[in-house]
Amino acid sequence: MASPDGGNRRPRTSRRAARKATSRGPSAAPKEGRRKQPGKTAAVFLDRDGTLIEEVGYVNHPDRARLFPWAAKAVRKLNRAGLTVVVVTNQSGVARGYFSEALVRRVHRDIAREFRKAGARVAAFYYCPHHPASRIRKYRRDCRCRKPETGMIEAAAKKFGINVSDSYVVGDSYRDMQTGFNAGARTVMVLTGYGLGEYTYLRRTWPRRPDNVVRNLRDAVEIILKNRRAGRRRPAALPSK
Repeated sequence: MASPDGGNRRPRTSRRAARKATSRGPSAAPKEGRRKQPGKTAAVFLDRDGTLIEEVGYVNHPDRARLFPWAAKAVRKLNRAGLTVVVVTNQSGVARGYFSEALVRRVHRDIAREFRKAGARVAAFYYCPHHPASRIRKYRRDCRCRKPETGMIEAAAKKFGINVSDSYVVGDSYRDMQTGFNAGARTVMVLTGYGLGEYTYLRRTWPRRPDNVVRNLRDAVEIILKNRRAGRRRPAALPSK
């Protein structure tokens, strides 16, 4: 699992500041506002392919990563609402030998750059390069980061002080929804990417329904913000179809 370039990194603490902090001793309480307390920040965990960018199969070249036209604006609205935005994506193409981790990181840098142009920001991009059947030994493992496991969400929660139970997972596949269930987050399924097909033909087999199903990321952001304004513990019921 990795958090490659493209997200906004926290500034490094200078040596002088570190010595000053250490000199206060172990019993000294941190000053108000110096550090976010764990579990105080709400976040939106976004899938990548089919949610932020068009689903084209394996993105084995940067030119194949095409942002949905509403993606940057949607992320910007989350930023302005004070929500931490984190991308969590399975990239088993690395384990299958289709492309390298360097390519994944480049795609994420490209996405982050396009977002910055639109005034939007992703705190971090997390990806899982593993697959249990990989022929490449270093990537052949049953890991904790491959969705629907929750390792990427746990890593982001630890780094950014995220309260996962007050956060959302948004994606275009039931695997994304299972990730949200497993993490204890709220879930929103979008009907872009694989979403429409899975929802149309497979939803009767799902042991648990997503909290919401919407057309795309733009609508997902609207319902997330609406639910937060209403102060609901859980999103509105799944619409009938």
